Amino acid sequence: MPQQGYTIGRDVSVVVTLPNGTNLPLGKVTSFESKPDTTKTKVKGLDGVVDNLRFWEGWTGTIKTERRNADLDNYFAGLEAAYWAGQSEDYCTIQETIAENNGTVTQFRYERVIFDYDAGTYESDKTVSQTLSFTAAKRIKQA
Repeated sequence: MPQQGYTIGRDVSVVVTLPNGTNLPLGKVTSFESKPDTTKTKVKGLDGVVDNLRFWEGWTGTIKTERRNADLDNYFAGLEAAYWAGQSEDYCTIQETIAENNGTVTQFRYERVIFDYDAGTYESDKTVSQTLSFTAAKRIKQA
């Protein structure tokens, strides 16, 4: 639901799909942020002309949620237990869907995603904010 031609936060939704094909319940998502990781290199020729090169190295970002149950805690407890049992961690995907102001929908899929987890701070009379930080190999436009 864009307003006056501007994309606002409620125009975006994110879904995390686990390696087994199920979706990870995220609780109440309050924020989503992503940005590309790149390395830039300058090549200066003998003629003095500088060429600027960019190498794409994936994407990073965060998903912030408000804790509503133990789903995220349980997921990461399972990942940690698998690590200590000598099992490898499989990748997740993130589907980002944006309702555009012209009525169309834009979708991006982040592939080969791994997460870091901030389980939050517990304080009296406050909600518990949790953060999933992610690294993805690439982002692919779906629609």
